[in-house]
Amino acid sequence: MSQIRFPLVIVVLFLLSACGGGGGGCETCGDRTGAPITSTVSGTVVGKNGLPLSGVTISVYYHNVHTTVTTTTDANGAYSVSGLDTANTSTDKPDYEIYAEKSGFGFYPSISDASGSISKFDFNGYYRTVIRFNPPPARNVTGNNFTAYRSGDKVASLPRTGQTTSYASGDDYSLQNGVAWPDARFTDNANGTVTDQLTGLVWLKNAGCFSPSDWATALMAANQLASGTCGLTDGSTAGQWRMPNTNELESLVDVSRANPAVSTGNPFTNINLANAYWSSTTYMALTSNAMAIRFSDGRWINGIDSGDGSFNNNKTTSTNSLWAVKSGGAGAVQLLATGVFYSGSGGGGGAFFGSRDDASLQIGAPLTSPRFIDNADGTIADTVTGLIWLKKANCINSSWDSALATINNLANGQCGLTDGSTVGQWRMPNRSEMLSLSDRAPTFPQADYFNGQAQGGASPVTGPVIFNGFIAFDYYWTSTTNAADITQTWTIWSCDFGVYNIAKTSIRYSLAVR
Repeated sequence: MSQIRFPLVIVVLFLLSACGGGGGGCETCGDRTGAPITSTVSGTVVGKNGLPLSGVTISVYYHNVHTTVTTTTDANGAYSVSGLDTANTSTDKPDYEIYAEKSGFGFYPSISDASGSISKFDFNGYYRTVIRFNPPPARNVTGNNFTAYRSGDKVASLPRTGQTTSYASGDDYSLQNGVAWPDARFTDNANGTVTDQLTGLVWLKNAGCFSPSDWATALMAANQLASGTCGLTDGSTAGQWRMPNTNELESLVDVSRANPAVSTGNPFTNINLANAYWSSTTYMALTSNAMAIRFSDGRWINGIDSGDGSFNNNKTTSTNSLWAVKSGGAGAVQLLATGVFYSGSGGGGGAFFGSRDDASLQIGAPLTSPRFIDNADGTIADTVTGLIWLKKANCINSSWDSALATINNLANGQCGLTDGSTVGQWRMPNRSEMLSLSDRAPTFPQADYFNGQAQGGASPVTGPVIFNGFIAFDYYWTSTTNAADITQTWTIWSCDFGVYNIAKTSIRYSLAVR
């Protein structure tokens, strides 16, 4: 992972000047002495309800010299920062990142000028979503806005997992949390494609059209797929199809099914059960690997399968299948982005691994920044999904049945809770809910990031503590049973946030959610 080492906030007045809410004067022309041309960026911050939000700290980070200037929004939610150097020479290209912060809020930016872009950026191991100008134009730029999300707000809703049987009180099916699947989930378009009415995605009907191959070969095959091949008569052209990211591939899994773990009555053909299917999501802790899923049971693959070793996800040495996808219309839900990103030139921590891979496309509902809000009552609010999580991540450690019973009886006064919650309000997260916590930016283990360890090593960097005591290198229960073996349940490995089957009698950790 590329690193950028610098102090996170340094106010340098001789480089930039800032004022809250006011508009910048005309600064788009150099003076007669040949002074650098500068520009002003401005925008507004509003809540999800559309009302302006004052007192938001707006930071403008100048990547070239590792300096930051800040201002705050006024009563109208407006801000303005002037004095941005726009000189773009063969040896220097100004690179600015703008982000918003206020306690109790998560933010996501929007832009109205093509000169800017929205991207993640690596601040020495701590990832922010920013408006980036690389370089800024030699003119003032307005419309650099942010939407603020507070506890209880959300960007997107999660779908149900598909579980159709209850195995214990408080498990996945007994509660059925999430958006219900359409009665007729998959539509055969009679042109070689299948539309998923839940997600709106359009999938290649022939799931076995491509011979198993290494990751780069499969990625190229997806990018070149077009009408006239693989039974397609849809008029599609090369560049419309892609290899699915992990969240898109996961969306096909029906946890009530096995061999294949895809909904009964689906119109797909030739689903390969002998090997896994590639995703376009690189495993950022070991970039020689890409996350994959096997559809015999819905297990994720990361490393050599601990069973017979027939499954692997090394990009060059393993051969997996390709199930191509393309964007369609709106579905009942919008899948979340994975968090993997490519920053483009000029640093920032993202990496490029292949044309139209997950990092370069960043498809899905956006992840707010910061994403999680500490409610100061033993709970954490996720502004992406709207879920409320138990902050103390090491409080519940037992077998699956025991963990379910503990969570069913969880209430104020237990596990650090001072939220006034009562018995019956908390539940064990299902597979979809537990997976939703992941942000697959270059962090490892993800548990460490939750604990506020943004970067380890000889000179560790700390970030905000999200959960307390999130256990690294261990499994966390979900309430979702493995249909291929009902003595097992699906768990999340706290390092890579992949989905793995573990015996219910094992002693593991559990979060609680409501």
